[in-house]
Amino acid sequence: MSQATAPAASSPSPPAPPAAQKDGRTVERSLGRRLLARPEVGALIAAIGVYVFFFAVAPSFREAGSLATVLYQASVMGIMALPVALLMIGGEFDLSAGVAVTTSALTAAILSFQLTVNVWTGVIVALVVSVAVGAFNGWLLIRTGLPSFLVTLGSFLILQGSNLAVTKIFTGNVASDSIADMDGFDQAKSIFASEVTIGGVDFKITIFYWLAFAAIATWLLLRTKFGNWIFAVGGSQDSARAVGVPVNFTKVALFMGVGAGAWFVGMHLLFSFNTVQSNEGVGNEFLYIIAAVIGGCLLTGGYGSAIGPVIGAFIFGMVNQGIVYANWNPDWFKAFLGVMLLIAALVNLWVRRQATRR
Repeated sequence: MSQATAPAASSPSPPAPPAAQKDGRTVERSLGRRLLARPEVGALIAAIGVYVFFFAVAPSFREAGSLATVLYQASVMGIMALPVALLMIGGEFDLSAGVAVTTSALTAAILSFQLTVNVWTGVIVALVVSVAVGAFNGWLLIRTGLPSFLVTLGSFLILQGSNLAVTKIFTGNVASDSIADMDGFDQAKSIFASEVTIGGVDFKITIFYWLAFAAIATWLLLRTKFGNWIFAVGGSQDSARAVGVPVNFTKVALFMGVGAGAWFVGMHLLFSFNTVQSNEGVGNEFLYIIAAVIGGCLLTGGYGSAIGPVIGAFIFGMVNQGIVYANWNPDWFKAFLGVMLLIAALVNLWVRRQATRR
């Protein structure tokens, strides 16, 4: 009689690894929290609200031609708001940005007319002057250690007085002479102040430049070493210098960027109207800063985006034209803009608090 064979003993299974301990410092945030962490989210919420409001109260606001006008207003403001926003992210201000636009346009107009040369000569000289003004602001800031508020306030007063005095010396009045019949004018106008027709609606070319510049600025901030330098310098200048960031170069380059933006907008205004008033641009520097702040840039630096000022400028365009389309008194524009600034600041504060909550 055969005996039953005992079953073979199974080998013991390895112990299960201990459950990973969650570290409170590395808690993964939800998608909503990550979206709220974006600087431009508050501005986007405000832009949607403003658009819906004027869409409801102003029937003419809904037309395609009205949208083209809104976008044009936004583009002229937005092209300058972009370099101003980058400078603010880097921790500095430029109060001369508004009158620098006029300086650029006057330089090109007066030089071309007085020397009777091709307008492109004036355009190139204006570019050199505008970038040089920005470089001077950056250099003086670094050499003296003075706040950029004081440095650029001085530049603002110098440029404002020079614009008026020099224009009167050469023209005898407060406006430059028309350059519409000079060599190179038509070619320059096709580049700086032409229109593109889409679906029977004329869109100013500045709209496309504005969007292209915004894309370039976004790439610069998020995909380049220079973008990292901007955030580092704005966050903590001493810490940035300690880890090898070229702080001086970064600040001067940002001021020169504002100068380049002033040149471009100045050329657009010149070739749009053929002449320039010497007292234009005063106060626009605050509008550029407002667009950047509404777009999520902090006054203390180190935080912001390039998309934010685009949305902020779009809000400016909607308010500027929406009041007209709604047949309201345009005197309320600045009051409405001030309310929007305060609301945007509060929304941005709430968004950042929500984003940093665990």
